[in-house]
Amino acid sequence: MCGRYVITSPPDAIRRLFGYPEQPNFPPRYNVAPTQPVPVVRQHGEVRQFTLMRWGLLPSWVKDPQAFTLLINARAETVNDKPAFRNAMRRRRCLLPADGFYEWRQAGARKQPFFIRRRDSAPFAFAGLWETWAGPGGEEIDTVAIITVPANAALQPLHHRMPAILPPPAFAPWLDPRADLAAATGLLTPAPDENLEFFTVSEAVNKVANDDPRNVAPLAAPAPAPDAVPEPAPRLARRRAAAVNDAQGSLF
Repeated sequence: MCGRYVITSPPDAIRRLFGYPEQPNFPPRYNVAPTQPVPVVRQHGEVRQFTLMRWGLLPSWVKDPQAFTLLINARAETVNDKPAFRNAMRRRRCLLPADGFYEWRQAGARKQPFFIRRRDSAPFAFAGLWETWAGPGGEEIDTVAIITVPANAALQPLHHRMPAILPPPAFAPWLDPRADLAAATGLLTPAPDENLEFFTVSEAVNKVANDDPRNVAPLAAPAPAPDAVPEPAPRLARRRAAAVNDAQGSLF
């Protein structure tokens, strides 16, 4: 699942990536949590629109929000069938800008938090669904959920699920409500293993009130890319010996 995430890129960088005309000025967030207002990009006619929504989807047919389960995530495998999501999947798909997210792994009697981001530290997009809930007094709340998919091989040691991360070429077909539903559903796949890295971070992130850069400071080196396998020691030793004995000089 995805229960906490980070959005720290400058507003102008987010605006350029997602292509909306608004010029919002929002602060960096290092501990975005459910029920908080979060930045969302949706399609409004022919134009993309930046807006804020409450993280935790409320379907329009809900009568009492206090008696309804908070839906912060939607499983990609069932978004076309579940009553809470199927209408939004057809007509109200959106993107949530992010720079990374957190996951926890059991470590004895406690859970160790990890921070996950792109290897190039660039911002990216979660696939999301939004709904407007109207209360009995005429009040309206725009709400959103993040879609999750099975974890890729790189993240499976942490959790069996991960948020659906869409690359920029997928933004337009995902946001367009006229796009073929099957094609939009096909965009919901695990991110390539080599795109992401993760490392342990402080347990300070467990407390929502802690919202500062210390949350993403690594306690250990990032995990190596899947193809960055260390060379076996004997071969490495032979190569070093050859380097010493060859006829070429060294710069060091």
